[in-house]
Amino acid sequence: MKRCLIVDDSKVIRKVARHILETLQFQVEEAGDGREAMSRCEEDMPDVVLLDWNMPVMSGMEFLQLLRQSGHADQPKVVFCTTENDMAHIRAALDAGADEYVMKPFDRETLQVKLQLVGVA
Repeated sequence: MKRCLIVDDSKVIRKVARHILETLQFQVEEAGDGREAMSRCEEDMPDVVLLDWNMPVMSGMEFLQLLRQSGHADQPKVVFCTTENDMAHIRAALDAGADEYVMKPFDRETLQVKLQLVGVA
C-alpha cells in the first residue's frame, strides 16, 4: 500500500484529503507544518507528500527545499496543494522540486489525476 503524508495547517483540509486518499487505497499520515513533516520523513519516508504552501513554523516551500537537499535516496513525489495559483508560485514550486501542483479546493478526481501523473496512483 502506498503511503502519503498530508502536510497542511488546516485540520479540515487534512481530514478531506485523508478521506479521498483512503478511498484511493493510500495509507495516510498527517503533519500540521513543515517541521513536523520533516521529522516524519526522517522517521519513515512516504511515497508521496501532499504539501500546503502557507503554514506556520516552516512553510511548504522551506520544507520542500530542505527535503530535496537532504540527499535521501528514496525521495517522495511532492504535490503542492494550495490556494496560490499564479504562474510565479507554480514555477517556483516546480523549480524547487515539486512534481505536481493542485489548486484548493480540490476533489477526488482532480487529486487522483495528479497522483497518476506523478506515478503513485
